[in-house]
Amino acid sequence: MATFIQGKEGRQFSSDMRAPVVRLLGMYSLQSVFTFIYIYLLSSVGERIAASMRKDLFASIMRQDMSFFDRHRTGEIVNRLTSDIQEFKSSFKLCISQGLRSTAQIVGCAVSLFIISPQMTAGMMVVIPAVIVTGTLIGSVLRKMSKQAQEQAARATSVSDEAISNIRTVRAFAMERKECELFNQQIEESRKLNETLGLGIGLFQAGTNIFLNGVVLATLCAGGYLLSLGQLSSGDLMAFLVAAQTIQRSLTQLSLLFGQVVRGLAAGGRVFEYLNMEPTMPLFGGLNIPFHSLLANVVFRDVTFSYPSRPSQIVLQHFDLELPAGKTVAIVGSSGSGKSTVAALLERFYDVDKGCISIDGVDIRNLDPSWLRGKAIGFINQEPVLFATSVMENIRYGRPDATDHEVIAAAKMANADEFITAFPNGYSTVVGERGVTVSGGQKQRIAIARALLKNPSILILDEATSALDASSEQLVQKALDNVTRGRTVLIIAHRLSTVQNADVIVVLNDGVIVETGTHSSLVKKRGFYWNLIKEQQKAEQTRGTA
Repeated sequence: MATFIQGKEGRQFSSDMRAPVVRLLGMYSLQSVFTFIYIYLLSSVGERIAASMRKDLFASIMRQDMSFFDRHRTGEIVNRLTSDIQEFKSSFKLCISQGLRSTAQIVGCAVSLFIISPQMTAGMMVVIPAVIVTGTLIGSVLRKMSKQAQEQAARATSVSDEAISNIRTVRAFAMERKECELFNQQIEESRKLNETLGLGIGLFQAGTNIFLNGVVLATLCAGGYLLSLGQLSSGDLMAFLVAAQTIQRSLTQLSLLFGQVVRGLAAGGRVFEYLNMEPTMPLFGGLNIPFHSLLANVVFRDVTFSYPSRPSQIVLQHFDLELPAGKTVAIVGSSGSGKSTVAALLERFYDVDKGCISIDGVDIRNLDPSWLRGKAIGFINQEPVLFATSVMENIRYGRPDATDHEVIAAAKMANADEFITAFPNGYSTVVGERGVTVSGGQKQRIAIARALLKNPSILILDEATSALDASSEQLVQKALDNVTRGRTVLIIAHRLSTVQNADVIVVLNDGVIVETGTHSSLVKKRGFYWNLIKEQQKAEQTRGTA
């Protein structure tokens, strides 16, 4: 280059520069290609890992027992599906990209250090393991702090999720300020934990920097001493120092990654906590009773049960009940007497603690749960949930392979076809989240159609009309009268007027059957059932005069 500047051999500039320029362009192009491959592969691997974890985690959550959902709030579960996996993915990408580069530099420079001066390298190898052990111990403490901080963040998310999903209830009771105070309290607690975690990570990184700078200073002192003894040349000292500084920079980058590693490990630990959780009750596997031989005779024999979340409180004790095939059995009683628990046990949302429940003589614990819930039993509760999709798809949820004609036929049986076809878009009408755009009676009839679509042999009605007004109740009751014929029906009722035509009425009190009979026979006894009727009549008269 100096020759060209001085004007010598200027005509050869192009020919002389062509080869190095081409080599440099080739190297730059190769670097660009490898950079593209590296970034694309890292992004692809990270996204695939995150997607796989999300799918596996959601599948694991769907397999869990009902007691799992009793113990964990929705917001906490959703937080692990979203925030925790996102945190793990970000940490994975960052640690791989910067961690591999820094690790490669450390290994390469460490080899160079050993070649230049085995004595000084050996001295460094004495100090570094002690520092690594100390850092590992501090790291375990910081990981625990990070896990606590993320759990607190999940609790804050749960509060917000609960308030937003139940905004109508919040608004109805003017509890906006209270919900804000509760959310602020959780956020403040989360802030404190994260600030403490930041303090710990900051102290760790500050200590790391002191150590790394101390290594450079020790290198200068030891190298100068060896230089004075003639055991090391000045060039070797400079090379050793440059390699040590490269290691220092790489270790500094690794120390900066430490905080991200802590958060990523904590997030991954929370995700794998759910992934490794095995349910006690399988979703699939077991016996199926052929439809042509299914009589649907249900027997509860000496059943004792308490909820897993409240093991000390016995809900049902030595409970015996038979639901004869094709008959309607109603269970009545005061609130908290265990009526809905009977329905939950028949659906096998929970397993009994003692005794057994059988269908046609087969213990339901030996039956395939997916067949039991998906085909044998139809369940309609007080507040059915509709999904934010069309009316057609909400009904088809009862049997995903059903044709449009079968869906419409089920809607007609449930007295729902008339109001559905009156909608501007008919069966394609979107009902909104949780069915907020349809009335209570309409929502209930859609739920009845959904249950009917799978043509169940056993029908459970858990206070299916108690939340409706008189006119809606009449329409829904007419639909229920149509669909209960020829089926084994279990009615959980609060309004006693809806069970007067039942074949058998069972009165529950504190988990124990105290009376059994027909409406007329129980009224003549003037016992628990008669007192319940009197109390309801008195309450209705009080509401009427108010």
